[in-house]
Amino acid sequence: MAVDTEETASAGQQSEPPKSQSQGMSERTLARAFMAPSVTAMALVAGVPIIWAVFLSLWAYQGRQRTGFAGLGNYVEAATDPRFWDSVLATFVFTVGSVFFEFIIGMVFALIMNRAFFGRGVTRAAILIPWVIPTVISAQMWFFMFNITPGFINSVVPFVPADFNWLGADYWAMFSLIFADVWKTAPFVALLLLAGLQTIPQDLYEAGRVDGATAWQRFRSITLPLLRPAILVALLFRTVDALRIYDLPAVMTNGAFGTETLSVLVQQFVVQTPDPGLGTAFSTLTFAIVLAVGIVFISALGRDLVIGAEE
Repeated sequence: MAVDTEETASAGQQSEPPKSQSQGMSERTLARAFMAPSVTAMALVAGVPIIWAVFLSLWAYQGRQRTGFAGLGNYVEAATDPRFWDSVLATFVFTVGSVFFEFIIGMVFALIMNRAFFGRGVTRAAILIPWVIPTVISAQMWFFMFNITPGFINSVVPFVPADFNWLGADYWAMFSLIFADVWKTAPFVALLLLAGLQTIPQDLYEAGRVDGATAWQRFRSITLPLLRPAILVALLFRTVDALRIYDLPAVMTNGAFGTETLSVLVQQFVVQTPDPGLGTAFSTLTFAIVLAVGIVFISALGRDLVIGAEE
């Protein structure tokens, strides 16, 4: 009987029709098919302006009139122009300074907003107010505050002469830009970090307290490792945005006193000079720098997500 049962089961298994892989598209293929239209549209929206800018950068111009094919001549002129490298330096100084302080202050704000206390809603709203103010308006506001007239900053900061010109002195002009940018965008970093904090299970903190871990030890061993993807996303957004900064230096200093960023330089040659060939060469080089930094962050974020999934 046992033999007959086994033979019957074997016969039943053999009688099942083999599953065909051609009965329908796989989930991956179906996902690609659904994503193809939107990806194509995004590629056209992003790619066409880039291709057109590269095309314009290959020509020589007299004013706005095209005079002939320049090849890589505009790029050679841009790369050998000391003004370009001064703008690169100013851009990276602004980016490193602003992103560093925005991350520190944003982390403090996120930890405060993540705690449960009376009036938390009002506190969150107050912290996020600077972020919703348009950059041009905040730049104009800080221009008046740092300016000698009416000299609000000089009147409230001790040991500063009343006639000290923050926006008219080397180094201090860059400090003023960084200060204004940190004031505006630190709440945005706090918002991204707060979203990451709220995904961390509270049981881990309770276990840490039971084990006798201090607040700093819980922050270092629990919060920071689990918050790493949110930190990388916040740093990616702010770094890429800071590398493209235009509003603050254009309004507050007009690019003077070591504050001419790459975007201000591009606007100078594309709109004011004008020299579309050299200006678009500057623009293409700026795009390449921003793209390279973005790829570094995205690669780090991808590795971090893979490691987190494996763990």
